[in-house]
Amino acid sequence: MKVTDFHKMKQSGNKITMLTCYDYTSASLLADMELDCLLVGDSVAMTMHGYQDTLSATIDMMCYHTAAVRRGAGNQFIVTDLPFLSYRKSLSETMTMVQAMMQAGANAVKLEAAAGNLEMIRYLSESGVPVMGHLGLTPQFVNALGGYKVQGKTEQAAKQLAKDALALEKAGCFALVLECVPRALAKSITQTLAIPTIGIGAGPDTDGQVLVWQDLLGMNLAHQPKFVKKFMDGHGAIQRAIQHYLHEVKAGVFPDDEHCYRSECVANDPKNAVA
Repeated sequence: MKVTDFHKMKQSGNKITMLTCYDYTSASLLADMELDCLLVGDSVAMTMHGYQDTLSATIDMMCYHTAAVRRGAGNQFIVTDLPFLSYRKSLSETMTMVQAMMQAGANAVKLEAAAGNLEMIRYLSESGVPVMGHLGLTPQFVNALGGYKVQGKTEQAAKQLAKDALALEKAGCFALVLECVPRALAKSITQTLAIPTIGIGAGPDTDGQVLVWQDLLGMNLAHQPKFVKKFMDGHGAIQRAIQHYLHEVKAGVFPDDEHCYRSECVANDPKNAVA
C-alpha cells in the first residue's frame, strides 16, 4: 500500500481497511494479512497505558510505539497520530516532531480538526509528509466538546463539518477520518470529496473503516460506543487459556514429558550434569 493507492481505492470503490496497532507482536500478526493500513493512534494512551483519555499521549510515546509496530509490520502502511497540542505550538516544533515520527517508521501522520491547522498541513504536504485529517468527534477536543458525543447533528454543525472537510482536502490531506457523525452526513461528505473517507461510527457509506484493535477483539470490557462490533470474545478466550495453564501447573500436569529436555548423562552423577 502506498499513499497514492488510497485515491485509487476510492475511485475503484474498493473499501479501505484500517486497524489501530500499538506493539510488535500485534503488528507481526497483521503483517501478512490483507489489511490496507495500520494506525498507531493516540488511543495508545488509553489502551496500552491505562489513561482515561488520549490527552496523555506524548511525542516520545507515539515514536516508541511507531517504531515497535514498524519492526513487526514489514511493509504495511503506517499512520501515526500527532499527540494533543503537539502541532499547536510552532511550525518548527511541529516539523521536528513529525521528522521523529517519520524516522521511527510512520508513512504518514494524522491530526484532528481543520481550524488553525490548514497552513501547517499545506507545509507538511509540500515537505513530503502525507497528512490524514480527522473530523467529527475529535477525542483531543473532548473537554471543548463536553464529552464523547455524536457531531454534525444540527444543520449548522453539518455544514461546518462539510466545509472543514473540503478545507482539509484543499490543504493537502490525502484521506480523512470521520468519527461519530450521522450516516447521511458521512455519505454526503464522502461523495463530495475527491480524497477517501475512513469512518468510525460514521456508517457504511464512507470509503473505508477503522476500529481499535482491542475493541474488535473483545478485549475491552469498559462501556462500548454504539459503533463498536466485537468480532470475538478475546477477553474471555485469554482468561480461559490462563485458567487452563493455572490448573495444569497446580495439578502437576504441566510440564509433561513432551515439554522437557532430555540428556544422556547419568542424572545422579553431578560430574555428568548438563549446565
